[in-house]
Amino acid sequence: MRVLSSRVLTALLLASVLQIVIFPVAGPLPAWRSALSWFALIPLLWMLLSAGAAWTMRQAALVGYLNGVLWYLGTCYWIYFTMHQYGGMAVPVAMLVMLLFCMYLALYHALFAVLLHMVRRAGAVYALMAAPFLWIAVELARARVTSFPWNLLGYSQVDNAVLASLAPVTGVYGLSFVLAAGNAAIAAAIVLPRRRVATTVALVAAVIATGVQNFGWMMQAPIRHGSQKAVLLQPNLSVTGGESADAGTLARSSAGLSLQASVLDDSPARVILWPESPSPFDTQKPGFVSTVSGLASETHAPVISGAVGYVQDPSIQRGYRVYNSALLFKPGSGYAARYDKIHLVPFGEFVPYANLFSFASGLTQAVGTFDRGSSRATIDADGHRYGVFLCYESIFSDEIRQFARNGAEVLVNLSDDGWYGDTSAPFQHLNMARMRAIENRRWLLRDTNNGITASIDPNGRVVETMQRNQRGAVAVHFDYLSDKTFYTLHGDLFAYACTLFAIALLAYAALTPRRAVD
Repeated sequence: MRVLSSRVLTALLLASVLQIVIFPVAGPLPAWRSALSWFALIPLLWMLLSAGAAWTMRQAALVGYLNGVLWYLGTCYWIYFTMHQYGGMAVPVAMLVMLLFCMYLALYHALFAVLLHMVRRAGAVYALMAAPFLWIAVELARARVTSFPWNLLGYSQVDNAVLASLAPVTGVYGLSFVLAAGNAAIAAAIVLPRRRVATTVALVAAVIATGVQNFGWMMQAPIRHGSQKAVLLQPNLSVTGGESADAGTLARSSAGLSLQASVLDDSPARVILWPESPSPFDTQKPGFVSTVSGLASETHAPVISGAVGYVQDPSIQRGYRVYNSALLFKPGSGYAARYDKIHLVPFGEFVPYANLFSFASGLTQAVGTFDRGSSRATIDADGHRYGVFLCYESIFSDEIRQFARNGAEVLVNLSDDGWYGDTSAPFQHLNMARMRAIENRRWLLRDTNNGITASIDPNGRVVETMQRNQRGAVAVHFDYLSDKTFYTLHGDLFAYACTLFAIALLAYAALTPRRAVD
């Protein structure tokens, strides 16, 4: 049979568009688009369980794969912008890189399609019941296997107070599960058209989903206002390297910082942040260390600054290790502690399997050669503990919660989102960072090179922010918190439980005689 019939092609395009628009697209996510999350998987489920009831596994994988390619092209189109605008790649090469990226990660959509096809042999009803467990298993694989859990389904509901209340227990995976289950229940009316019970279940599920969506957005927790003050610097440095973030730049910024901090209110700043930037500071430059140490003493506040950290190590060939770091400077004592980034960006901060890619040295020579950090210990200053992480480490929920488990009273994310340009990525990145605040019930201070710089309360609400693409400093407020959520203590237990249950469902389906089309 011909797989890509006009009906299947229409459903494929609809499934891809729905899965794209439920995430930020060059701006914040409006409520009406978030509500489409309850229907985004229905066309895919219909293709795999109804239109594709007689498909082979290869045919099901093809449809899932095409859906994945289109979804990644729509949500991660910024890869092209980054490679072309800032990576210096010609248009065809940048487009090829983006396409290869999408084709690689689309294998996860193909995996979901294959798994659902496998359980379909036990019946469409059984497959619909299994769908949310399979979806979570695949999302967990995206985080654990290829380390790119970008835009998991649950992030579409970061502003839904009802669903977000699950995050301190289940992490973002709990939100994804409820959405996938809602999609499966509503899809029953289409996949099982002859069953009155299925239609009833679908109608009830649709009513519940509408209620949860509307109630969750109307009952958003009020924004919390903290009693402590932090000052966040946004240097807005050019990613193309047109200017240098040297000690003199920081000195000029510190003057504006002191003015900002003094006129806003009478309370002193508890911490000052300088973000990760495209022209990073360097621990080997005495001018940088002395200037920032002076800033800490002048303002009587600790400074946490993004920088490149060097550590002498005669045991390796180059004689030193180099880290993408966050440095702590204390008033009166100067440089005191350092956090070294653990989750590095492949082909940005290091080249994975460098020997394998030696033939492409012309493309990889500009890639950073950072070493990995090894500890998620907190940075302690002024009697308080900060959990500091860098850039896209914020998308790894199970890693960030370890800072809170280790005693962090506030989370700090230093990032340079300038590499994304004016695309959807900064807004997507912000929403994922907001989920970390919800999961751990911590304030999150997010300081970026060019935005989105903001303070985020434990409910994931943006409290105070600074406009993008502007240079300056903003005083924001937060609080120190020490309670630990279930998710902080135990991590992705829910996701692993779903994965184990999915394996059990697959085993049962494999041992069940294949049923005729429902």
